[in-house]
Amino acid sequence: METKAYSSATNILTLQNLRARGVPDVPEDVDFLMEHLNDPNFDYHAELPSPTSTTTDVYELEHKKTPMSEYSGGASDFDTESRAESTTRYSTASTTTTPSTFEYDDESPYPEVRAAVSTVDDPTMHVNTFRMWVLGIFYTILISAMNQFFSMRYPSIIITGIVAQLTALPLGKAMERVLPTTRFHTMGYTWSFNPGPFNIKEHVLITVMANVVVSGAYATDIIATQKVFYNQTLSTSYELCLVLSTQLIGFSLGGLLRQFLVWPSSMIWPGALVSSALFNTLHKSYGKPERRHISREKFFCIALACSFVWYWVPGYLWTGLSVFNWVCWIAPNNVAVNALFGTSTGLGMGIFTFDWSMISYIGSPLVTPWWSEANTAVALVICFWIITPIIYFTNTWFTAYLPISSYSTFDNTGLPYDPAQVVANATFNVAQYEAYSPVFMTATMAVAYGVAFAAFSSVVVHTFLWYRRDIVRRFKSSLRDERDVHSRLMQAYPEVPQWWYVILGLVMLILLFITVEIFPTDLPIWAVCVALGLAALLAIPVGMLQAITNQQIALNVVFEMIGAYLLPGKPVAVMIFKASAYMGTNQAVGFAGDLKLGHYMKVPPRLMFTAQVLAAFLSCIVVTLVQNWMFANIVDICQPHQPQFFVCPSTGAFASGSLLWGSIGPHRLFSPGAMYSPLLWFFAVGALMPIPFYYLARRFPLSYWRYINIPVFFAGIGAMPPATGINYASWAIVGFIFQWFMRRYHFRWWMRYNYILSAGLDAGVALSLIVIFFVLQMPKGGITLNWWGNNVWMNTADALGTPLYVMPPGQTFGPSTWS
Repeated sequence: METKAYSSATNILTLQNLRARGVPDVPEDVDFLMEHLNDPNFDYHAELPSPTSTTTDVYELEHKKTPMSEYSGGASDFDTESRAESTTRYSTASTTTTPSTFEYDDESPYPEVRAAVSTVDDPTMHVNTFRMWVLGIFYTILISAMNQFFSMRYPSIIITGIVAQLTALPLGKAMERVLPTTRFHTMGYTWSFNPGPFNIKEHVLITVMANVVVSGAYATDIIATQKVFYNQTLSTSYELCLVLSTQLIGFSLGGLLRQFLVWPSSMIWPGALVSSALFNTLHKSYGKPERRHISREKFFCIALACSFVWYWVPGYLWTGLSVFNWVCWIAPNNVAVNALFGTSTGLGMGIFTFDWSMISYIGSPLVTPWWSEANTAVALVICFWIITPIIYFTNTWFTAYLPISSYSTFDNTGLPYDPAQVVANATFNVAQYEAYSPVFMTATMAVAYGVAFAAFSSVVVHTFLWYRRDIVRRFKSSLRDERDVHSRLMQAYPEVPQWWYVILGLVMLILLFITVEIFPTDLPIWAVCVALGLAALLAIPVGMLQAITNQQIALNVVFEMIGAYLLPGKPVAVMIFKASAYMGTNQAVGFAGDLKLGHYMKVPPRLMFTAQVLAAFLSCIVVTLVQNWMFANIVDICQPHQPQFFVCPSTGAFASGSLLWGSIGPHRLFSPGAMYSPLLWFFAVGALMPIPFYYLARRFPLSYWRYINIPVFFAGIGAMPPATGINYASWAIVGFIFQWFMRRYHFRWWMRYNYILSAGLDAGVALSLIVIFFVLQMPKGGITLNWWGNNVWMNTADALGTPLYVMPPGQTFGPSTWS
């Protein structure tokens, strides 16, 4: 069979210049177009000239280092690494012959990668420096503490790695100026506090250490649930062992999956491209005057200042602009209106908000590709603005006796379900359950569980349809088998041996075994092995989808269901089972994403491994200590009406899941004949839906069918509840403005300022939140502004959680018997 390939000699890819390879149909020469039919990031028609000179010097990989002349390229917005550090450059071969005689690619076939990532490298740059470690550890501790603090508040704000990326550069340059340049000789090694100019690779490692800790530690929700909902007293040693083992065990898995998630050029990782573009543009222009337009540094400072000042309005002076349930202000007592347009216990059909922390609650809309945001927006409308109201207003599953949206579970009187009534000594008590009440879910939570089931089956089917051959082929691949320019350049550095990852995994596995055996968790070791096996099986499909779509597929609900069937009546054991499986997958994928950033920026892999593991280790200690401080010092923390909004939204959802799955058990809720058993059909829906779109994309190549991604469709709305429609709708609107309109019609502005604007808005809101909380809200009971703008949204059926049907005192709804 004749196969097709693409020519990268002119950095132009069109259907007309595809040519046949003069080799047999070997595995690495499969039909290039058919591999990418469902790749919405691939640009088939763009004729983008190379951002650098098309004349390249030959870089002989066999000799690793070949002196080159100073890399020269045209001045453009896409200029690459700072040229101040060295006069030695390495570029790629225009063509190189291998035993299989295929041509190497001089440029990536993805325009986003071509625009953001350098195709030159200098392996002589100093990376393992004193200032890199000082700044990396500083950001690790700072971001871990701040994000853990804000994660227990709603609305919250996440300090992203982009904030560290932008602020680390001036700090690094300052250390370059003030640190001594004296050289020391220690055990045959020459080193200095200041080996030369602060360079781009030091900057990358600092940012990677920040990226590792941005999402905090998942196991802190287990600890909070045990304290708040199960009233358990926990030792610090248990907390640290649990957090460390569950957080770090996924790193070993991520390293073992490099040939699937890091080395292939099709795994573009949009988040890594954002960082790569910022690195290159910042180091190109740092300290240089901008004549034609405002500098990126100045733009960031302006965005930060404006965001800081503006957040005082929706965050303190007029909080009604934050939740912005404006329709409810008109009809505050109309339950139906409040159910649809409310933002506390409603569906958030009010569309927009003036609070950036609400808009970016599910992630910055300025980062996720528009086609992915569009999939999520359509899913929101169908699942939560059409299906959910139908369920609610028809009183399906008695949902009309509850608020339409809440992450809490309820009893048959309409009050929040009390775990203490059915759980004694962290074990489910059947007799107490039969005397108390069955558990009821709100309409949004029921749909959210169905969506989670569909996401699980869809990711498996989607990955099988589109990537099965590629996965099988890559089991035996290595970095030298990759033909793209970045993989070839990375061969100048020694790779991390597989046994490094194996040792890390074994150490964390032993620590996890010790934790579940010594402390009263009720989790057997065999269940831990099952959880980690599930994590290993699903890491590849989940990682592939995130690498392409920038959407994370959350499988925690499915892991919780499996754990509940294996460990009935043991809520703490089920929580740890879920954390082990979910973090095994999630950390593996996150670790791979940071490895891809290092791959793009040509950072030595062994140093990257060390920085990531150290950052994760320090973060586990920091988040545990910060959470303990918050429980000791913040009054009524994790309570629904906490004055400063530290209501612990993720912990509440976590605890509800623990109650549903670990205590009461899935067989009482979802097994055939149970109340919520129809939700199991979502497994079939998720499995079937990718199939027609797969065949449509293959039947109509290069059509819009390739933009429909069913796993993203379901997983993108996985944050509801506690998120509401206003979070998603405003996120999608802002995403359309910047990721479609600005990118399409003002591309140069978008490339220069889009991601910097996102970072500035995040940083400004975070700083404003800190000032407001510690200066105005925390001291001596806090200072509150009691006026209409801060009270109008609270005096509504939405804020009060009023159900459609109110039960008279002493009466109950639901089935008359249960067991």
